[in-house]
Amino acid sequence: MQAARKVRENAYAPYSNFKVGAAIRAASGRVYTGVNVENVAYPEGTCAEAGAIAAMIAAGDTVIEEVAVIADSPTPVPCCGGCRQKLNEFGAGDVPVTMGTLTGATLTLTLAEILPGRFDAGHMDSAATKAR
Repeated sequence: MQAARKVRENAYAPYSNFKVGAAIRAASGRVYTGVNVENVAYPEGTCAEAGAIAAMIAAGDTVIEEVAVIADSPTPVPCCGGCRQKLNEFGAGDVPVTMGTLTGATLTLTLAEILPGRFDAGHMDSAATKAR
């Protein structure tokens, strides 16, 4: 959460003024961070979680072990639906996702809890078989 809090200050949010920071601990133990980056041409911005995932992949790690997300919100800020799916691409269902506020409130749920019924590669097995 400390890494997410620190990087949050670098967010580019001139339109919403809603800065978000994210930190991902990979299986290697390395921590990757990301921030939301807005664009005047909505919805062309990037979420903090997506930025952290991109940094992780660029560094050669591919497995998420833990996630932290923080924003200046009255309650712990949840990941958007798209980021929930992105996180599930690289993390198992039991990966903890800690959502926090600048005042210290936190809520921790697993990836399976924040995205029940996730779409995964197993759903495409039949289509891949038929294509052959």
